[in-house]
Amino acid sequence: MRKALRWLLALTVFMATLSTAAGAATAAEPGPTDIKDRLLSIPGMSLIQEKPYPGYRYFVLNYTQPVDHRHPGRGTFQQRITVLHRDTSRPTVFYTSGYNVSTTPSRREPTQIVDGNQVSLEYRFFTPSRPAPADWSTLDIWQAASDQHRVYEALKPLYSANWLATGGSKGGMTATYYERFHPRDMDGVVAYVAPDDVVDKEDSAYDRFFERVGTKECRDRLNAVQREALVRRGPLEEKYAAYAAENGYTFSTIGSLDRAYEAVVLDYVWGFWQYSLLKDCATVPADAATATDEEIWNSVDTISGFSAYTDQGLETYTPYYYQAGTQLGAPTIHFPHIERKLIRYGYQPPRNFVPRSIPMRFQPDAMRDVDTWVRHHATHMLFVYGQNDPWGSERFRLGAGARDAYVFTAPGANHGANVAGLIPAEKSLATARILKWAGASPATVAAAKPLAGYDAKLDARDTEREPALRP
Repeated sequence: MRKALRWLLALTVFMATLSTAAGAATAAEPGPTDIKDRLLSIPGMSLIQEKPYPGYRYFVLNYTQPVDHRHPGRGTFQQRITVLHRDTSRPTVFYTSGYNVSTTPSRREPTQIVDGNQVSLEYRFFTPSRPAPADWSTLDIWQAASDQHRVYEALKPLYSANWLATGGSKGGMTATYYERFHPRDMDGVVAYVAPDDVVDKEDSAYDRFFERVGTKECRDRLNAVQREALVRRGPLEEKYAAYAAENGYTFSTIGSLDRAYEAVVLDYVWGFWQYSLLKDCATVPADAATATDEEIWNSVDTISGFSAYTDQGLETYTPYYYQAGTQLGAPTIHFPHIERKLIRYGYQPPRNFVPRSIPMRFQPDAMRDVDTWVRHHATHMLFVYGQNDPWGSERFRLGAGARDAYVFTAPGANHGANVAGLIPAEKSLATARILKWAGASPATVAAAKPLAGYDAKLDARDTEREPALRP
């Protein structure tokens, strides 16, 4: 009997040892090593396409997100992201444009500075990253920040070095809102030309900007062309109608061709300073009164774009206009150089650019909350603005509570302002802080130089401009 018990005990110990060994062997089995396999092993991640680029791996992916992060059980949608993979040991830059994501390999300035990886995210509700059916009440800055947070949490185990958030214009706003709601995720934020419309109804800063930007000669030229386009409204609207018919454009959302025409014309001066430089004033008709209709039309179309307020032009940007009319705010400016009788509608509100089937209600506390947080809590944040960019008229500012945070202005720059365009001392400081936040060595930080050389294809900014009055 005792022999039998000893035999059973020995067998039990042997089986336990065998099981433990098997478990240890299983635990020791290596996971996927190729970066594509590692990415696709993340729950909810799927591959759309891989594109080759020298020195990198580039992936276009879908990631499953909750429609409503407060209620994850209420459905999901597929959100596009791209990954420009350099090396898992390098820092990672999290880029957002605030709009659609480009599926062409590109590298933002901080990515070049730190020679890192870049993760780019398409903003929710920009197609195809739109829930179906679309519950527009879930399009807000907190939900979008929660999208970023989930992507970061999914990718951080792969890219364990430091992370920086960045973006330009609405993307800079997006990076700032992400930091406000998830301040422990990123090691630093670089926000370019990010507007901060704290009080939506108080926009006098824009009027002051247009009174002094550039030179008087340039301002006079632009103002004269804008006014002349309204004086010649009759013949130029006939041309607009023919243009719309030829291209199949319609005006149901804004309400009429007349409303669309005035909106394009009133964007003209703003659009020039947003996208052009002072030297480009030479391209503006010098004497609007004697210019031909064709010259006036071409100048306005080149700068503002007559397709902007058609149904087809507005459709892509419906999510932006929705947010402008519910949380972000939108500018209103006046035109002292134009007689009141020539202006029928003035700057139209975002509500006019969103289909009436989509309900909208403005939330005045959203931007006040972010602005207050930045003033009192901004840490490791860098804001870059352009001197001649109208969007910088209402900008983020730092208060006594900010730590290791900066606001710089690039002289003569427009809406494309960047660190490279800052005065030398600020450029060196900004570059050094970006490197420091990315975890670079003290010697590298002290050198304050980008770690990657310029790549004409990878570092080229998008050539397709957005119409004026969209940040």
